[in-house]
Amino acid sequence: MKVSYKKLWKLMIDNDMTKPQLRTKAGVAPSTFSKMNKNEFVSMEVIVRLCEVLECDIGDIVEIER
Repeated sequence: MKVSYKKLWKLMIDNDMTKPQLRTKAGVAPSTFSKMNKNEFVSMEVIVRLCEVLECDIGDIVEIER
């Protein structure tokens, strides 16, 4: 099973937000964003912090690819 963060990148574009801006607001390390760029797993805590900043649900930023 794989994960995809395409929805997150699209949501950031819709909200006119850059990756550094989101990283700073959510308190996420650059290495975590590197993992997300490679569609690797990150902790649920990180996903929740991103959702809080973007005011969305988990399914709005990550999806499972089968």
